[in-house]
Amino acid sequence: MFISEALAPAEIIRNLGIRFREYRMRKNLTQKEVAEMTAMSIPTIYKFETGRMTDMSMATFLKLLRAIGIENNWQTLIPELPESPYMYKADKKKQRIRHPRK
Repeated sequence: MFISEALAPAEIIRNLGIRFREYRMRKNLTQKEVAEMTAMSIPTIYKFETGRMTDMSMATFLKLLRAIGIENNWQTLIPELPESPYMYKADKKKQRIRHPRK
């Protein structure tokens, strides 16, 4: 699955649902078992896997990732940034100064 700028968020969720179903089935888990692990309903999981659910909270998505054992993969969604070379000057870290709120 390739996520591009051209895909709408609903389409991305549909693609994730299809991939989730493949993972769930390879783990030999039923929708009922996933529902029990996540405290979600079977119809909700069914809708996600079939692309009928196009709006999902991040908390729900993370519960589903945890159920199939890939919860640590969330870090690849937004990887940590390397330190910027602009933050250093003469081996001293530059500090940002916050202006007081008015």
